[in-house]
Amino acid sequence: MTKLRISRKKAQERVSPAPLFILVAPQMGENIGAAARAMLNFGVSGLRLVNPRDGWPNSKAAATASGAAIVIDQTQVFDSVDEAIADCQYVVATTARRREVPLPVLTPVEMAQALKKRVAAGERCAVLFGGERNGLSSDDVAHADAILSIPVNPAFASLNLSQAALLVAYEWSRADGAAPIENPMSETQTATREELDQFLYRLESALDDSGYFFPPEKRSGMVRNMRAAFSRASFTELEVRTLHGVIKSLSRRTDNQKD
Repeated sequence: MTKLRISRKKAQERVSPAPLFILVAPQMGENIGAAARAMLNFGVSGLRLVNPRDGWPNSKAAATASGAAIVIDQTQVFDSVDEAIADCQYVVATTARRREVPLPVLTPVEMAQALKKRVAAGERCAVLFGGERNGLSSDDVAHADAILSIPVNPAFASLNLSQAALLVAYEWSRADGAAPIENPMSETQTATREELDQFLYRLESALDDSGYFFPPEKRSGMVRNMRAAFSRASFTELEVRTLHGVIKSLSRRTDNQKD
């Protein structure tokens, strides 16, 4: 027992600012525990779960995590991807398929470098991992700023959840020395996902009122493409507030014309 307490303390001392790992609809507690163990192997401790099938806390996850109790004990659970990434400013989605969402596609090395620079600049970043059965949905991926494409055998492209977590954590640990990003265009920070989502929901509502989404059956695809376009822009807090003002002004003008 004493040795275990010492190992936990040492593990905590080696943990530094790192991206959050967000597991979306994970099924097996053993896979969650294995992912937690892989994370701590490379100094990552922030774990979030979205709708874990077997609930939380999970005894099988705790047992499989072994000495990674500091990851399991601090794990947070959310009802949706929206909520899980609300306080994040940069999100990468791991998926073997690019689907129909037009986002930048990064290699593991490129992803690690991008995350390292942003975390060093004080941004909260996250990596989304899909569940064991279906992976991430197109709607999940649409919340991201970029897609991680792992160069696996195309004839057998499926990675176990913990294997994907291990690979991402390993590449993160190797990316030391990346310089922080600089944004000379603005003194404000990059907007969080919650701030961007609030703007996008307002924009969608305004477009609904104007009849923009036509035909109705294409609305979901149009919304995904629009979200992807705005996500790629990496708006600052100030820019998002400006866009809110634009919508307010246009909506007021439209209302006056109706009168």
